[in-house]
Amino acid sequence: MASGDDDDPIIEEIDVYLAKSLAEKLYLFQYPVRPSTMTYNNVEHLSAKIKPKQQRVELQMAMDSSSPNYCRSKGEQIALNVDGTTYEENNTYSTKMMDKQTFSSIQATTNTSRYAAAVFRKGELHVTPLTGILQMRPSFGYLDKADNKTREREAANEGGDSSQDEAEEEAKTISVRFARPESEQARQKRIQSYEFIQKKHAEEPWIHLQYHGVMDGRSEHEKQYLFCQRMDSSENSELVKTPKEYLSMLMPPLTEEKVVKPVGPSNVLSMAQLRTLPLGEQIKTLMKNVKVIPFANLMGLLASGTDSTSVLRCIQQVALLVQGNWVVKSDVLYPKNTFSPHSGVPAEVLCRGRDFVMWRFTRERSLMRKEVAAIIKLPPEDVKDFLEHVAVPRVNRGWEFLLPADVDFMKKHADVAHRQQMLWLGIQSKLEKVFNFSKDDFLPKNSQHPEAGHVGGEQRLKLAQERAQEKRASLQKELDAKRGGSVQIKQEPLSDHEDERMDTSCPPTPTSSSGLPNGSLNGYPAVNGGSPANVPSQELLDFVTKTFRSNHVLTLNELKRLFSLHLASMPSGQIPFGPVSDHMLQDAVLLSRCKQILVPFPALTTASADEQKVFGVWETGDDFDKQRRLLYELFNKNYRVKRTAVQARLSEEFGTASKADVDRVLKECCSSHAGMWYLKGTIPS
Repeated sequence: MASGDDDDPIIEEIDVYLAKSLAEKLYLFQYPVRPSTMTYNNVEHLSAKIKPKQQRVELQMAMDSSSPNYCRSKGEQIALNVDGTTYEENNTYSTKMMDKQTFSSIQATTNTSRYAAAVFRKGELHVTPLTGILQMRPSFGYLDKADNKTREREAANEGGDSSQDEAEEEAKTISVRFARPESEQARQKRIQSYEFIQKKHAEEPWIHLQYHGVMDGRSEHEKQYLFCQRMDSSENSELVKTPKEYLSMLMPPLTEEKVVKPVGPSNVLSMAQLRTLPLGEQIKTLMKNVKVIPFANLMGLLASGTDSTSVLRCIQQVALLVQGNWVVKSDVLYPKNTFSPHSGVPAEVLCRGRDFVMWRFTRERSLMRKEVAAIIKLPPEDVKDFLEHVAVPRVNRGWEFLLPADVDFMKKHADVAHRQQMLWLGIQSKLEKVFNFSKDDFLPKNSQHPEAGHVGGEQRLKLAQERAQEKRASLQKELDAKRGGSVQIKQEPLSDHEDERMDTSCPPTPTSSSGLPNGSLNGYPAVNGGSPANVPSQELLDFVTKTFRSNHVLTLNELKRLFSLHLASMPSGQIPFGPVSDHMLQDAVLLSRCKQILVPFPALTTASADEQKVFGVWETGDDFDKQRRLLYELFNKNYRVKRTAVQARLSEEFGTASKADVDRVLKECCSSHAGMWYLKGTIPS
């Protein structure tokens, strides 16, 4: 052929499209220890989980123990080495035979920008970028478990009279040293260390996945996302470039960086500069500097004509309401991955300690620093910082809240005050678990004026000890009476504080901190001067009914969380609910054609009391009501069931039970974990 343009003719032109639907979710799995002709498509996948940040995947697959190539004696020996001779729930091999294997991933490459998956259809090439390329290799973690069992047995056999050694160790003197503040150089070395990286990797939680085979209908549906959903040029503008633009992308022109010297310190911002920022940034900057401020003063610092509704919306993002005044949130002062300048304590720990201080100020006017430090167990410098943000020291009175209670704001914006009270109750429930205390340990004061009738920390501690002694004496008296003969015990009515145990309840605010009369709850009138009416409103019944129609099974803890989210999503001033207690919410559940499922949790369960209260929808009017009730009967006998047991029970009752029916009733009411099915919200952590 003659030289020139004709020696390389264009045979065909193919349109290329960039598909983005799976751009951040598409992984390529490689199995380097097995030939491509022996796939795992027909092998049963028992479980799958992923850590997205690390791009780490684990797959658990069943092994065919009935295969002629399987050595039964070797499989039994491995199971014996790993689990021993005892039958426990957490055994690796429940059948006393190695009947499954685990595959763990490693990254084949860290840079996947040059790799993509492409499909060709009707003269069009559709390309999807790969998120990661992972090589799946067998994991031998079970051998480590077997080695640990062997070491434990050897230690038990070699251990002699250890009581004397323990006694000697108890007599040793323990020296306590306080760490110096960590320098920036030392911090960088610690962050780059192998131990720190491994700890960070371990902190990322596993996300459990559901595996679908190659021929499964869900897989066929997901494959359609490999094709570009929109064929117009606006969706694929990356591939529509002129030759000049394409050359510019390959060789971008050099640009000189302009260095702007600061005119003053970086932490100094004039009011003129401040008002050039968006409203949210203005409020965040002000709150980080003032720490605590009344709403009227905040409006005075902003530009004239600023809408108060917009300010209220923004202030709730960066501050919390304490005694009618706005106090900056802890995570704004202590951002993530920072440390205390005094002690080097991480920001997460500092936020919990400061939240406890702020929560205490929502209940009383003054605190004792020693009492606070004894509970949150942080260095004195950090505790002093927390208090200096929002309080001033008083002689013989501890630390008093910096500003007087803004009663006018709480009356004028009752809906905002109510919403903030809900948030504080959620924070309180978390603090109770972290610091192991009850809200009844800190009784509010009943004085009419903040200046009078102050009770110090030592006096409060003494009162708490007296109450504990009275309870012990009362219980001992009842026990003695029962031993001597029968006795009638009259149940005392619950107080306001004991009845309102739900996160969304509104305990009475004492007069000493808010100025409102005792017996009123955030502006809502109380019934007979005590707790609010315990009759569920129609709005509450509608919410519970709608929630159970979409979820079918809920624990009390999950229902309370959904209710709090529902309240937070409602517009200001349009909340139809008054104070809602646990009893009111449970009554609303029972009135919404739902029943409690008495799940027999194991004795050593870590589930809380609210997580052990499980409710299921009993009657919806559809054809699956009977199937759900039969499923609930199985969970009245055991807290977890197998799929075969559910199918057998449905077949026994209805003659035949199709796979689709079993799948539907299980997916509506249950969650799968490690080959077993649990009611929603009851999977052990």
